[in-house]
Amino acid sequence: MKLHAEISNQKHEIEITRDGDKVSATIDGRPYEVEVSQPEPGVYLIKNGNRIFEAYFSQSAKPGELMKVVVGGRDFDIRLIDPKRLRSSVGTDEHAGGVAEIKSAMPGKVVRVLLEPGSEVEKGQGVIVVEAMKMQNELKSPKSGVLRAIIVAEGDTVSAGDILASVE
Repeated sequence: MKLHAEISNQKHEIEITRDGDKVSATIDGRPYEVEVSQPEPGVYLIKNGNRIFEAYFSQSAKPGELMKVVVGGRDFDIRLIDPKRLRSSVGTDEHAGGVAEIKSAMPGKVVRVLLEPGSEVEKGQGVIVVEAMKMQNELKSPKSGVLRAIIVAEGDTVSAGDILASVE
């Protein structure tokens, strides 16, 4: 997954891949291999060689907003931006008369399907829950309408960009 990060008004390019607890990250061209665990919500332990860092995250409600991160007693204001979301973001009227797709933002596992095909759905209503990097993400309907198809089932593994459902 590629991200843009703004930390203290400085911009950074980040690429992250994860295999279980092992995380490979490239930050501004510098590679890092770390192990990450989440002992409780908003708290991450990051092991880099023999060093362990404890990081506290206060997640913002919306992607692209500032979040507070505390590492080693130092506070950081961080804004993460997913360039894929910027390219695929749409205006409120773009799907007005057509089919809107619900896609996975990152690789993960479908842990819950919240609605059945044919259900009426409101814009912003949760449809599918995908677990990625030990966090559960509720994927929401991009528009009001009828849930036409759910292409995945609970337990399925999905990749970034996979279409999971459609709303008409």
